[in-house]
Amino acid sequence: MTNERYERGWKKLMEVDGEGGERVISSLEDIAPDVGKYIVEFAFGDIYTREGLNLKQRQLVTIASLTTQGGCEPQLTVHINAALNVGLSPNEIIEAIIHCTPYTGFPKALNSIFVAKRVFEDRNLKISK
Repeated sequence: MTNERYERGWKKLMEVDGEGGERVISSLEDIAPDVGKYIVEFAFGDIYTREGLNLKQRQLVTIASLTTQGGCEPQLTVHINAALNVGLSPNEIIEAIIHCTPYTGFPKALNSIFVAKRVFEDRNLKISK
């Protein structure tokens, strides 16, 4: 019996996160493979495949959520890359983070901006002014 949730989730994970998502799931195989399964089935198989928001909107919500939580820099790296993969521009990503500043504070916003800066540098992307 195949697990349709897992297959649907894996397909969506590859569409959104690509190699970055695959690395996250692989990194869990030797310590907590069930967590990887939950990420694929629940987050990507159930949540990311829902109607109502497109992938760009979902990534903006995710970046905002990770920014406001703070301490999520590794996950921000994955999701800022994902945001670029689904068509968000560097400017849109930075604007979403800036929008979080009055609600979450400068330290968390700055940490997210510096993550974005590294991702943009790795991908040879610039902010248009």
